[in-house]
Amino acid sequence: MPRLPLRGQQLLSTAGVRTRARPHDDPHDLDRPAGPPTGRTMLGEVGAGLDAARLVGAVPRLTGAPRGDGHLVVDIPGWKAPELTGAPLRAYLSRLGYDARGWGFGTNTGDPRRDVERLSERVRDLVDEAGRPASLVGWSLGGVIAREVARRHPDVVRRVITYGTPVAGGARHTSVARASSAGGDADADRVARRLDAASPIRVPLTVLFSRRDGVVSWQACIDRSTPQAEHVEVASTHLGMGFDPDVWRIVADRLARA
Repeated sequence: MPRLPLRGQQLLSTAGVRTRARPHDDPHDLDRPAGPPTGRTMLGEVGAGLDAARLVGAVPRLTGAPRGDGHLVVDIPGWKAPELTGAPLRAYLSRLGYDARGWGFGTNTGDPRRDVERLSERVRDLVDEAGRPASLVGWSLGGVIAREVARRHPDVVRRVITYGTPVAGGARHTSVARASSAGGDADADRVARRLDAASPIRVPLTVLFSRRDGVVSWQACIDRSTPQAEHVEVASTHLGMGFDPDVWRIVADRLARA
């Protein structure tokens, strides 16, 4: 079959027929964070709805994803996001054959220390009922919570997938830092380094990030401390990631891995 010209490939990618995602083998080749997203990138979030529109063109490749094995998948929303925001992804994963559930605590009000404790307890209870480990999928701050649950309880977590999730720097590398002088946590980097050194994440980890992210600086999403962390770049906005077919297909592919 003849190869499409570049313009044709771009149109198919824009329409969702083809993926715009690409893996990065060495995170050390990627830039380090230097503050929050630019104002221009933040303004780009108004186009988040276009990411969801790509779902229509992506239907064939989404339905062609590997079938699930029925294991538990817990979906964790981002900061100030209601649990309902993850419902479309959970519905897709359920159709593939997974036991996809919300985290069970409604809107993420932004108290990660409390939420790591209570989600750890909930996941352990659910895993005891299911009889096998669960996978965790987290959007933005939800990914921070997923990482810490996995760090504390690798025996009950099978895999972690995060998108738009800062791994260090607190709010300093987010749009919150532009809106408030109190946005940065001066101790966050030190705490993260100490945790990574003393108790690294020991379960398979997939990190999705986007240079169009106007809420979290994409450089702050790069995990340079977890040896087995896999990085995949997508092309959606931060608010559009949960409805980006490329994100959905990557989540489905990774969940299907042993």
